[in-house]
Amino acid sequence: MGSIMSEINLKDFFVPNYILSLGSEVERVSHPPVCPVIVFINSKSGGQLGGELLVRYRSLLNKNQVFDLGESLPDKVLHRLYHNLGMLKDKGDLLAAHIEKNLKLIVAGGDGTASWLLGVVSDMRLPHPPKIATVPLGTGNNLHFSFGWGKKNPGTDRESVELFLSQVKSAREMKIDSWHILMRMRSPKEGSSDSIAPLELPHCLHAFHQDGWHLFRGGFWNYFSIGMDAQVSYAFHSERKLNPENFKNQLTNQKAYLKIACKQGWFVSPLCHPPSRNIANLAAVKIMRREGIWEDLVIPSSIRSIICLNLPSFSGGLDPWGDPSKNKLHDRDLTPPYVDDGLIEIVGFRNAWHGLVLLAPNGHGTRLGQARRVHFEFHKGAINHTYMRIDGEPWKQPLSVEDDKVVIEISHSGRVNMLANLPCRAKSVHDPSSTHNYGNRDYYINRDDKFAEEEHEVVKKFGAASTFKFVDDRDIVHYH
Repeated sequence: MGSIMSEINLKDFFVPNYILSLGSEVERVSHPPVCPVIVFINSKSGGQLGGELLVRYRSLLNKNQVFDLGESLPDKVLHRLYHNLGMLKDKGDLLAAHIEKNLKLIVAGGDGTASWLLGVVSDMRLPHPPKIATVPLGTGNNLHFSFGWGKKNPGTDRESVELFLSQVKSAREMKIDSWHILMRMRSPKEGSSDSIAPLELPHCLHAFHQDGWHLFRGGFWNYFSIGMDAQVSYAFHSERKLNPENFKNQLTNQKAYLKIACKQGWFVSPLCHPPSRNIANLAAVKIMRREGIWEDLVIPSSIRSIICLNLPSFSGGLDPWGDPSKNKLHDRDLTPPYVDDGLIEIVGFRNAWHGLVLLAPNGHGTRLGQARRVHFEFHKGAINHTYMRIDGEPWKQPLSVEDDKVVIEISHSGRVNMLANLPCRAKSVHDPSSTHNYGNRDYYINRDDKFAEEEHEVVKKFGAASTFKFVDDRDIVHYH
């Protein structure tokens, strides 16, 4: 089939070299780009697809506006770009001002790659932050699916890429809540065997040592989970890292994931995992639903995995929270699950069979609650490690068994701009077309105005960029 775009259409997305590299000769542009884009591609994602997409985008656009994340760190690229734009604007360059105002980012990779870029953009605190579209190159692609970009790996031919560019051009802007996470535990005493080994953390999480404390800090946009689901994910990622040749495409990856879940005992967890591993036996959980008011969250004793969920997609497009009826929302003082209402949904699972309920109509996990902040406090000596996952990136987290104050706190921290394509599963509290217009909706709409200035003052960096160094011990809540 022939190209669906003419050469003049592709110029709608073109960013000239002098914008990208300060000192380059200024170019006359007869066709100002309607939708200027910077493209970041994880060439290692999607088997061979990442590398193929990199070649295709560079052949269609200016090759210098397309970056391989294996070679170029996104924070450095964007800091340089916005520095150049600022310098050119100061000289009266109208094209630079136009590009800064209309710039969009295309991010090709899995959930971890998408969150990495979201963290970088959030950290930069730009007056006109770029809107972000995602190309699904991972195994789950939950963030992509939530905003209408699909969950299957895309085609890499010219027509497929041009179609995607046209969708980016017509996509609507949609804000999404950003969630800050902070974990703290005491450093082991000198001579203690209770040591914390170096970790391979997700891109959006950084480790620090300060005044006798181990601190882990970062952010997420889709979900944070603790327990068996993260353990299975960690085993999958470890196996893929050791034998990458066995993970060449999405279908193969999904089959391997299911096989590993069986080996890990996720389907027969009561037989393979002691009750001491259940969430209620590991930690006490508190939530804040209203400003300044903490309350205990009751966790059923059978729950082996807990998920703090912001988007309606988990494990390849499943929705753990589901769509509660109007009566259930009213009876439990809940609100519909919006992605920009400053609330996070908390869901529990007993095992993989419980998770398969999501495949049924109206299926959902155990709805535990909604909150503006979530506080986990691990019981002293309960466990020496656990498994955690943020936006598709799992890790094995050692815990200090000598510390009775190992805590994790999740809090709302602003919003970032996404691009949404149709059909879009994510729902906005401000969208008049939403079918959920009941309950406490007005409370959360008004809350945006009431707390906007406050959130601006306490907003925290997420640690996705290499420049992130700041740590403030006051972020954690102390219970006496």
